[in-house]
Amino acid sequence: MLRWSTQIHKWLALVVGLQVLGWVLGGLVMTAIPIETVRSEHHVASFQPAALPTDGLLSAAQAAQAAGVEPVEATLRTTLRGTIWSLKAADGKVRVVDAATGRPITPMGEAEARQLAGALYEGDGRPVAVRWFDEAPQETGREGPLWRVDFDDAERTSFYLSPETGEIASRRSNLWRFYDFFWRVHILDFKSGDDFNHPVLVAAAALTLPMVVTGLILLVIRLRRDWRGFRAQRAVRSRS
Repeated sequence: MLRWSTQIHKWLALVVGLQVLGWVLGGLVMTAIPIETVRSEHHVASFQPAALPTDGLLSAAQAAQAAGVEPVEATLRTTLRGTIWSLKAADGKVRVVDAATGRPITPMGEAEARQLAGALYEGDGRPVAVRWFDEAPQETGREGPLWRVDFDDAERTSFYLSPETGEIASRRSNLWRFYDFFWRVHILDFKSGDDFNHPVLVAAAALTLPMVVTGLILLVIRLRRDWRGFRAQRAVRSRS
């Protein structure tokens, strides 16, 4: 038992030892840093949406007809850029139109993106860079164009804004990227960071199980051996 347990434990530790270390480090990071801090929730200013106007707005059917969309979902809401209809088509694409006219909302420019991001931000940072993306970066988890506004706070916070509504689509920071790295190590998905059911992770977990079991067996054997040695020493001392 001792010989087999030692061999199995040794070779499995060589194979999955680094991943076990990654799991432990990742678990430490994910439990030590509050998720609210990772999401930069403390850098979002409180915003009270304006009340919806009671008249002068198109119905969902009128807005859809004006936009030339057959929506499967229609949402009326107020934003920092006015009241809008958000019309989601069957293919998942969303058309944003003015709730009063049905016309598409004109995407905001760089100056307005900087201004709105500053209004939505809370903290000591200042907007120092504004960048346009025709396609949202992978780290946002979004699709389509976005404005990115960077702040010079300690975490290097970035707000990704919808060009139509001015709303925050995603919040990212160096702290979030640090956390995300260990999350990807934890689930062994360095491509999308979303898949924790893939074969590599399952195999690593399956190999780790016998390593832990054999480690416990070796621990029990060692403790029993030490206990017998301790009792033998006590017996010798009691006779002398």
